[in-house]
Amino acid sequence: MSSTYRPRRSVLYMPAANQRALEKAKEIDADALIFDLEDAVAPDSKEVAREQACAAASSAGYGNRELTIRCNGLDTPWGHDDILAAASAAPAAVVIPKVDGPEYLDEISNLLDSGGAPPSMQIWAMVETPVGILNVNQIAQHERMSVMVMGTNDMAKELRASITTDRQALLPHLATCLLSARAAGISILDGVFNDIKDESGFTSVCIQGAQMGFDGKTLIHPSQVPPTNEIFAPSLDELDFHQRVIQEFETAEKEGRGVLTVDGKMIENLHVDEARRVIAMAEAIAAL
Repeated sequence: MSSTYRPRRSVLYMPAANQRALEKAKEIDADALIFDLEDAVAPDSKEVAREQACAAASSAGYGNRELTIRCNGLDTPWGHDDILAAASAAPAAVVIPKVDGPEYLDEISNLLDSGGAPPSMQIWAMVETPVGILNVNQIAQHERMSVMVMGTNDMAKELRASITTDRQALLPHLATCLLSARAAGISILDGVFNDIKDESGFTSVCIQGAQMGFDGKTLIHPSQVPPTNEIFAPSLDELDFHQRVIQEFETAEKEGRGVLTVDGKMIENLHVDEARRVIAMAEAIAAL
């Protein structure tokens, strides 16, 4: 796997209280899994879900999938114990809902350390509240942050905004979070799409997220994984173009030419950098 790019095209929430779902996840081609202890779990199933999520996260049965655990917030009866249990299980990261600022991430990080979490264990912060959006720059810059996750359902609820297929009401806030993630050099995941049966709507929103620049999308159903993997991966035509950009640029450099065009398009250093990024992405995906 590429050391410079970690594919996170498809990131699937799995209800950790459902052991059958956890077993099924071993066969789903998602790049990453979020074993969910929060929204997908009823209060009387929280402790069972925690045990099963930690067992799954520490098992070797999920191949190269990146494994994470979404904990309950520290303002709930379960959040503190969730964090300590996750620290012991040592998934790649804990996913923390409703992050409003960096101080909350400090609190989470200190708990992880006290629970014996390895230094490599990261935090994926969910930005889904007005305060979180206003503080997103500081959240993105936190030393333990590796991925920002858009919580579009809660975001829409807090903003009293309608969720439409074009997501017009949410686009300014999604773009703000993208800017902060890119400035901090971390990954960022688009929010979920709720209507499992609306395949065309899902495809439209998925393409929108990819075009905006998201690294991937969080998902609620296994059927959403294949189209997401395809949309967030470079196509064969794109790879061919980018390979030719690199080859033509290297040839032009050797010949001392300062002006370069590929398929009639003017090519500069920034296009070569992008071509190398896309090639690295394709190589990392192929290595999964």
